[in-house]
Amino acid sequence: MEPYRKIAFSILIVAFTLLFLQPQMLHAQSGISPSEIERVGQSGWQFLKINGDPRQAALGGTFLTSSNPTANVVFGNPALLAWIENYDIQFNNVSWLADLKYTSISAARSYAGIGTFAISYVGLDYGDIPETIHTGIQGGGTVPLVTGETFTARDMAIGVSYARQITQQLALGGNLRYLNEEIAGTGMSNWSLDFSTMYYTGLRSLRLAITARNFGPDAHLVGYSEELQSEPVDIRMPIELRGGIAYDWLDGKSSHHLLTTILEGKVPSDGNEKIHFGTEYSYRNLFSARGGYRFNYDEEGLTLGIGFKFPVGTFNCSLNYAYLDFGALTQVNMFSFGLSF
Repeated sequence: MEPYRKIAFSILIVAFTLLFLQPQMLHAQSGISPSEIERVGQSGWQFLKINGDPRQAALGGTFLTSSNPTANVVFGNPALLAWIENYDIQFNNVSWLADLKYTSISAARSYAGIGTFAISYVGLDYGDIPETIHTGIQGGGTVPLVTGETFTARDMAIGVSYARQITQQLALGGNLRYLNEEIAGTGMSNWSLDFSTMYYTGLRSLRLAITARNFGPDAHLVGYSEELQSEPVDIRMPIELRGGIAYDWLDGKSSHHLLTTILEGKVPSDGNEKIHFGTEYSYRNLFSARGGYRFNYDEEGLTLGIGFKFPVGTFNCSLNYAYLDFGALTQVNMFSFGLSF
């Protein structure tokens, strides 16, 4: 298998390099200076960008190269499912911005010689929103009027995932998800695909990972265009490419301590390139303290979190909390509860 490992490693390195050189390559080919035009606001399905796992969120939003993975990796790098033993179930609850309620559930089961399968659910509830309409006024123009009625909006994603170790060092994984969005009785559905890799280089714990997320067709709101007597507007998927690298320190066989540092880069289809950094300290795999930072965002920045693992009968339980700083948008608190057996 040695030739295949070398080939796989070479492919990963090339893809990882191209990921970060893509903007520079495009500018060099065009022979002109970079455009000041940003790609912000050119896609929908924005709830797919939320990762409901407090551990991954506390690590600066990094999720490609986590050690000791749980079923929550389906929301980041599904290739990590290949390292799950037996069963794992995770429940996540998030108080998101503007009082939005984000809930996610994931469950994974590994089968020797076959791979690991998982299912997942994501729901984002916008709550009751006051209805405002625009009425005509003399002389032209409109004026807003609060009707006293309310409406609501919801986002949902249901997915199936699969991962398998190709070699001792390389794993591949993917997600297939059904998506649905509704607002005031109008909605649309779609599907998405994620592809991911995880590769241990053999240089102690050094590992690399790459993901391509949220691939799917354009969609449009059913009923919206008919009501306004206009052509449907295509809503694009928020495609993103990520590359990451991680290394574990203090990981000797006799050590009870583990310190992990992670660095990831993201190239989204609807915004500027982003950098994510995270670090995690663990003691006996029972207690963890985490921190990170998200670079090149308008408001997002510092992230912090803690985690606990403890046995209850035949189960291994976990509790995780994360704090995310959103600047002028205040903060987000995230909680999760997990079971593995």
